[in-house]
Formats: sequence, C-alpha cells, structure tokens
Amino acid sequence: MKVRRRGKSWWLADAQKLAAEFPYTFHKPSAAAISLLRVADEVKLIFRFDSDDPDAPNAERMWVAIKEISGTTFHGLLDNDPVHIQDLKCGDPVTFAAKHIIQVSIEDPVPSQTDRYLPRCFVTRRILDDGQKIAYLYREQPDRAEDSGWRFLAGDETEAYMDDPANICRISLGAALRADDSILHLLESPVGSSFELDRATGEFVAIDA
Repeated sequence: MKVRRRGKSWWLADAQKLAAEFPYTFHKPSAAAISLLRVADEVKLIFRFDSDDPDAPNAERMWVAIKEISGTTFHGLLDNDPVHIQDLKCGDPVTFAAKHIIQVSIEDPVPSQTDRYLPRCFVTRRILDDGQKIAYLYREQPDRAEDSGWRFLAGDETEAYMDDPANICRISLGAALRADDSILHLLESPVGSSFELDRATGEFVAIDA
C-alpha cells in the first residue's frame, strides 16, 4: 500500500517490511541503533515516487537530518538534492518513523546480519532463472578474497551446460539464498564439503567430492 503525503508525488518505503521480505540482502539498522538516535544525527530513507519518465528508477535513497524526536515520530530536513523527484528539494521537512530508516550516521551496536551473506558464490541459471531448487552444492578453495567458495547446482545440469559461462552466475550468498534458502544451515561447512539432496527425504546428505 502506498502511503503518500497529500498532494505529493513521493512516499516513504516501509524498510521494516522490506527487511522481513529480503532478510539475506536488505540491511536495516537494529532497534538498538535507532533508539540511540538524537537530534542532529542523520538517517537514510527510501523515497519512492511516481514519474512519467520510463527510464527513472522507482525510488531515491536520501539522507535526512533529524531536527526533532516526538515519541516514535521523527521530524527532519532532507539533506540531499533529489535527482528525479520534482516536488522535493534539499532542506524540505520530512516526517518519518523507525520503520522507514535504512541507514544511520551513528555506529550500530548490533552486527549486521546481511554482512554474513556478502561473500560471493557461483550459481547456475537453472536455479536463478528456471526456479529449480538447489540439489547439489560443494565448497572449494576460494579463488579470491570476496569468494565464499560455494557452488550451487540444480543437479541436472549437463557437461555442455556447465561449459557455457553464460549459464553460471557469480552473485552474493544472500542473493542465492533469496532464490533458495534450504541450504542455509550448511553454509558454515568447511572447504572440501559436498552435499546432495536426498529427494526421498528432502534432506541434504554429505558426499565425497
């Protein structure tokens, strides 16, 4: 549901809802961090908007400087110049709630859960594009610092399919989990681990690579 200010082309996205929908890739500051916010601190919000421009994005992420906190309601001033939103400018007042905040200018005392899933992995398009579940996964020695070493397959890929680089995607673990999080409990397994889905039981079984 779009909740706009009367007469405005823009509205604030519910970041709490987005974090619940995309827990592996969408970071939202902790409740502890938000409770520490004070006047003069800054927060980032997602400003969604209507536009007749087909090339325009559907939102702008911008900073707001807090000027007043009234219970659970925050009042601030926009601290960015919008690129696409025509009826909003730097210095305009913005009223928002904790659920709208996606970033804070202060240190968050709670580690980000999404940071755990930033390392990269390889996933076939059978999973990403065709909607197949992960049925075979293994972890090899990472080939670079940001690589987790994990490789995820649907299990029915042919040798010819795997030989085509266009069929393999290098993405974050979080993005892979958005497609299929049934392997979440296996991600701490060490390099050299391999697992195959037992379709009869629906459980993953450790196998020799």
